[in-house]
Amino acid sequence: MCWACGVGLNRRQLLNGLLAAPLALGPARKDGLVEPVLRLEPQSGPRRVAVTLDACPGHFDPRIANLLVERNIPATIFITAVWMRMNPEGLAFFLKYPDVFTLENHGARHLPPVLGKQRVYGLEVAGSWQGIEAEIAGGAAAIYKVTGRHPVWYRGAAGLYTPSVVPQVEALGVRVAGYSLIADAGASLPAEMVAARIKAAQDGDVIEGHINQPLRSSGAGIAAGLAALQESGAQFARLSSII
Repeated sequence: MCWACGVGLNRRQLLNGLLAAPLALGPARKDGLVEPVLRLEPQSGPRRVAVTLDACPGHFDPRIANLLVERNIPATIFITAVWMRMNPEGLAFFLKYPDVFTLENHGARHLPPVLGKQRVYGLEVAGSWQGIEAEIAGGAAAIYKVTGRHPVWYRGAAGLYTPSVVPQVEALGVRVAGYSLIADAGASLPAEMVAARIKAAQDGDVIEGHINQPLRSSGAGIAAGLAALQESGAQFARLSSII
């Protein structure tokens, strides 16, 4: 399957651009999995961050979405095909504001790109390379169907990977979307803590949070933290700026 053709990249771009991108695997955890770290390239000027939000299976959080639109803060939404089926109104909202929201691939069924039979945070894993490839392909097809564009970025469920899988994914012409600042720990943290984490973002941080839990206080914290970050003079970059 030629993923590079789908996103309009040639071999030289893959070798000189994608595979040389600022992605670090970081140390392996006790279970052998890695959580890739991604940061924006440093530049002079105001603090600059990128906002990325995961739409795992769940619902639509208008507290965050409305804030992003009202303040014109660009955000990359890592969206699952299952979330799209469950939330047609939320999907329509994202599609209504293409200048704010960029939809990227969070997988077809929200299966972590992990080999073997272990579970990750209670989630069934893809288990094999064939399963991982199907997860990527299914998520990408769902996004293409509603946007007419092939997603460039893929973030696996739970943000964890078997180390050998990362270069295999990028060899397909798909960028692995790590992050450097975890805002809400799977939407489990209270609003005050989430807001404080976001307000403390450093220049170059790629912020990761969730936009699929409207009944948890963490969403209010994301909205408050992003508003405070903007008011402090921070600038918001699109994830595409580091391709």
